[in-house]
Amino acid sequence: MSVKMRILVSNDDGVYSPGIAALAKAANRFGEVRIVAPDVEQSSMGHAITASRPLRLKRIHLDSFDAYRVNGTPADCVALGMHRWGHVDVVLSGINLGLNLGNSCWHSGTLAAAKQAALLGSRGIAFSTNVSDSREPDFAALESYVVRVFELLLPIKTVSLVNVNLPEKPKGIRWTRQSVRHYDGKVVPDKDPAGRPIFWFTVTPLEGAAEGTDRWAVEHGWVSITPLRLDLTDEADLARALALSDTPATKVSGERCQRRSSSASSSKSISSSRGQK
Repeated sequence: MSVKMRILVSNDDGVYSPGIAALAKAANRFGEVRIVAPDVEQSSMGHAITASRPLRLKRIHLDSFDAYRVNGTPADCVALGMHRWGHVDVVLSGINLGLNLGNSCWHSGTLAAAKQAALLGSRGIAFSTNVSDSREPDFAALESYVVRVFELLLPIKTVSLVNVNLPEKPKGIRWTRQSVRHYDGKVVPDKDPAGRPIFWFTVTPLEGAAEGTDRWAVEHGWVSITPLRLDLTDEADLARALALSDTPATKVSGERCQRRSSSASSSKSISSSRGQK
């Protein structure tokens, strides 16, 4: 902690979101902060990257921070920011205006920025908090908990990807696992003002959050810290598949071995025949 860190801050709400300023402010006491974030909101963009057009980086005034806006996705911003800076110790994403719990991790642009950092060999920490239609989050009240999360996570070099969610009034911090629930997905047809058909996609959870998960923790007033990984392999299913004697890989290998054995036997027979002649 005595060495000044390089901390890149991004988000998916856009570079002018109050959440990114709050996150940069809290991170500023731990190292040198640079902000690189989308020029417009990119919520639920997931890990999309821009490949069909060039990206533009423009410097802006954002408090006292070295800040840039990019016409791209959160993942674009992190990749471009890390490339331009050369070396980045940790990438922070958020603070997102809205929680990213459980299944939402799959499509969260906030988490995608942190994932991009991990994919590029750095560390990524995503931060999200509650938001309502009537008021924005009280970032000043959350700052002490954001700082405590930094103090907890930054010294742990082996943790490369973390999802952090902050309730409105935290009472403490808990390590959690991701909440994976079943949902009843519905497509609701409607019409726009011109009478053209449009559709809304809605989901309703079919069960409550299990204790020890990120959603359960936030519902009970705890700051949730969930370590994640990039490898999506289901190790248990893979082990069961490999244990089966009739898996396709085994069959192919067996067939190839049989063909090799047959070819070898044929070669020996031919050689023997030629020798006898």
